[in-house]
Amino acid sequence: MTGNTCSPGLAAALAAGTVVLDGGLSNQLESAGHDLSDALWSARLLAERPDAITEAHLAYFLAGASVAITASYQATFEGFARRGIGRAEAARLLALSVRLAREAAGRARQAGVERPLWVAASAGPYGAMLADGSEYRGRYGLGVAELERFHRPRLEVLAAAGPDVLALETVPDTDEAAALLRAVRGLGVPAWLSYTVEGAHTRAGQPLEEAFALAADADEVIAVGVNCCAPRDVGPAVEIAARVTGKPVVAYPNSGESWDARARAWDGRTTFGADQVTAWRAEGARLIGGCCRVGPDSIASLARALSPGP
Repeated sequence: MTGNTCSPGLAAALAAGTVVLDGGLSNQLESAGHDLSDALWSARLLAERPDAITEAHLAYFLAGASVAITASYQATFEGFARRGIGRAEAARLLALSVRLAREAAGRARQAGVERPLWVAASAGPYGAMLADGSEYRGRYGLGVAELERFHRPRLEVLAAAGPDVLALETVPDTDEAAALLRAVRGLGVPAWLSYTVEGAHTRAGQPLEEAFALAADADEVIAVGVNCCAPRDVGPAVEIAARVTGKPVVAYPNSGESWDARARAWDGRTTFGADQVTAWRAEGARLIGGCCRVGPDSIASLARALSPGP
């Protein structure tokens, strides 16, 4: 599976049934002993320990995931520049994120995994670059055109690296969604758009009906939905996304714990359970996995729950 040749297959797979996403890349890296406590988060390991990223992707493929989301969520030209990394090297690292996921897929096939495997190139929101928790608030004081100018160069590099789909994820408000939908036009790679939400609203407070409607007529978008939210918010959001857009829905919430941006730590208890995912599927979710603090064991349980059985 190279280049964009598999993207029609992914769209067809979503039309036909359920596809299992991976879980949180950062927590898998942290559980392997890697320190992610700086502004680049997991993107730092693209330069320092790319092998660790491949191993993390592989763990999810072996657990039952069919889609790996790349380590480029917090990888931006601006963020790398603050670390003294120039544009050429930053572009190489962005492309590397896609190649590492491909390598993990190849290793999974060597280990006996026979199902189709896809690579989703992650494009996190502007707030992820700021590394101050503002992706959970949105409304950065920038207009749609400014946000499009921020996102387009990175998306061009990621698209050129040949992923199967672009993951426009953890989007906190409709302005950024509109910018991202403009930024993916003409890239030749399909995308999914997923908001981070609270209740029936985006993190910035817009109704989800309004938010999802932006993607309803976007030909590039093969799925819409939510991620990096509480599991309790998934079901209602999935129903709204399916009803408003008629597209397959993507859903990959956090464990249920909450992120303290100042302390850079999680607190609370886990509420994510594989028993919930069949209800999400019944509402229209077709691309289902986990985000922060959801590890390979949870993805394995989720994959078993979603299996069509013998």
